[in-house]
Amino acid sequence: MGAKKIEHVGLMVNNLETSIAFYEQIAGFKLRAIEPHTNGVIRLAFLSHPEAPDTELELIEGYNSGLPAEGKVHHVAFATGDIEREWERLKGLNVPFIDAEITTLPSGARYFFFYGPVGEWLEFFEPPAV
Repeated sequence: MGAKKIEHVGLMVNNLETSIAFYEQIAGFKLRAIEPHTNGVIRLAFLSHPEAPDTELELIEGYNSGLPAEGKVHHVAFATGDIEREWERLKGLNVPFIDAEITTLPSGARYFFFYGPVGEWLEFFEPPAV
């Protein structure tokens, strides 16, 4: 029950391609996938380091064009193996939700967002079945 590990950290970016190139060149990350969000506006890119493929960096383009100069961490995501169970468990603990329902991405990954104790955005994320 609960989180298995940190799944990914979501960073908001102004230009997906520029940010992908930066993290590949500077940090040695490799692009795993670019995926449109189901809302038709946001584009997501998932990168990881070849030596640590289990933890990803998610780049988020199109969510907010007014980013502060220092950038913005959008959220920290925790991996879970049973997204419905976690949804119900957090509801039972009266955790405040950001999402009204579990979202399923085109890849089959499923997630929901909720607030941490000081208003930070947190996510439970279930990777797609392989």
